[in-house]
Amino acid sequence: MERVWQRDYANHSEARIDISNHIVGLYNSQRLHSVLGNLPPSTYERKMAGPKPIDVSEIT
Repeated sequence: MERVWQRDYANHSEARIDISNHIVGLYNSQRLHSVLGNLPPSTYERKMAGPKPIDVSEIT
């Protein structure tokens, strides 16, 4: 709703394209999510996809 209430769309297709672009361009790449440690979803996914650290045994 944060996107739609400010816009007048000519048709359903135009609305769908604009909302999709908004979700991909702003919501997923810039907007912070507290459940993800205050990171945007795209940053969180890149962080989680990185190489996993090697566990070192504490037994010597």
